[in-house]
Amino acid sequence: MGGNDSLAEFLDTAVEAAKAAGEIIRKGFHLKKNVEHKGQVDLVTETDKACEDLIFNRLKQKFPDHKFIGEETSAEFGTAELTDDPTWMVDPLDGTTNFVHGYPFVCVSIGLSIAKVPTVGVVYNPIMNELFTGIRGQGAFLNGNPIKVSSQSELVTALLASEVGTKRDKVTVDATTNRLNSLLFKVRSLRMSGSCALNLCGVACGRLDLMYELGFGGPWDVAAGAVIIQEAGGHVFDPSGADFDVMARRVAATNGLLKDLFVSAIEEAESSSRQF
Repeated sequence: MGGNDSLAEFLDTAVEAAKAAGEIIRKGFHLKKNVEHKGQVDLVTETDKACEDLIFNRLKQKFPDHKFIGEETSAEFGTAELTDDPTWMVDPLDGTTNFVHGYPFVCVSIGLSIAKVPTVGVVYNPIMNELFTGIRGQGAFLNGNPIKVSSQSELVTALLASEVGTKRDKVTVDATTNRLNSLLFKVRSLRMSGSCALNLCGVACGRLDLMYELGFGGPWDVAAGAVIIQEAGGHVFDPSGADFDVMARRVAATNGLLKDLFVSAIEEAESSSRQF
C-alpha cells in the first residue's frame, strides 16, 4: 500500500471523480439563477448529494478496501473515526453559500489519508477551472504546473484569509470579530472567500499568506488542502501552534516563513477576544 504507483493511481482516480462532480456543480451553479429560494435549498442538497454519490461510487469501485469519511456519508456507510487504513475524506461541495449566491468560490475537495497522514489531495473549482493536486513527497500543482507558497516574511505585508463560521449567537460572533479585529492591526488585509479548502489552496499557491478557521464542517474540508500546502512548502498546524490534527475542526496555515509570527498573533488575538 502506498507505493508511488498506487499513489499515482489514487490521485488519477480522485481527479477523474472531482472533474465529473465538477460538471454537476457547474450545471447547478449556472442553473440556480432561475430558482426560487425554497428551490435553492433543494438544488444545493441535490447537487451535494449527486456529487457525493458519484465520487464515493467511483472510489469504492476502484478501491473497495478503503474507508470513507464524508459529510453525509459518515452517517450512512462511512466511518467517523480515523484509523490507519487508507481513508478518503470528501467534501462534494465546499462553499454552499457561495453556490447559492453565484459567487464563484466553490469546489470539490477529495483527500486520502494513509496511516493517519494526509497523503493525496485534490481540490477542484469547476467555475474558475482550477485543479489543485498534491501527493505527499511529490510536490503540489495547479492545473499541472508546480506551485509554491509566497515568500512574505512579515505579517504587515501578509494577506490573511479566515471565515466567520455558521454560528450567529452573540458570544461566538463577538469572539470571532474581536479576534479578527486584533489581527487586522497586524496584517495587510483580510479575505473571506467562503471555502476552507480554497483558502488552503490559496496559501499553497501564494495568493494568500495566512489562513485559519475554527469550527468548520469536518476533516473533509481540510484533508486535501493540508497535503497541497505542505507539498507547496507551507505549514499546516493547529491555530495554537500545536501539530495539525485532521479530525480537530481547527486549522491554520502559512507560507514557510510566517508560522511563529502568526501563532503569536493568534495567541494575542485570543487573549484580547476574552477581554471584551
